[in-house]
Amino acid sequence: MESIEIYTDGGCSGNPGPGGWAFVLRRGDTETVGSGGEANTTNNRMELRAVIAALEEAERQAPGAEVHLLTDSQYVKNGIGAWIHTWKRNGWRTADKKPVKNQELWMELDAIVARVKPRFSWVKGHAGNELNERCDSLVQREIAKFR
Repeated sequence: MESIEIYTDGGCSGNPGPGGWAFVLRRGDTETVGSGGEANTTNNRMELRAVIAALEEAERQAPGAEVHLLTDSQYVKNGIGAWIHTWKRNGWRTADKKPVKNQELWMELDAIVARVKPRFSWVKGHAGNELNERCDSLVQREIAKFR
């Protein structure tokens, strides 16, 4: 089975503020890089955008491939791995009955995860991991476009 490895990152200057997201996708000897940003957003929204865009690209390039996605966001890793099940069961409400923040992005991510079935791993940010650092540089470049 074909395999894809993806690193993602998202960030903001201020929270909210100008933000950026990025991914590096490796499929065999091929590498695809994607990035984007928004003028007024939050860090968590950018982390989610990065993962959604990366999984859409993986699905486009190689439907059915084994996908391993590495993120430095505990919010994304825990959200998709644990919290989302409770949110859905509770009608998209948190344990304290408040609406889930970024619900539309979580719903979008949930749908693509159901199709792609990626394995998620957490990687420590700003710790010298080459691809995580590349994503961070791309994020900073996207943020700079709004300054």
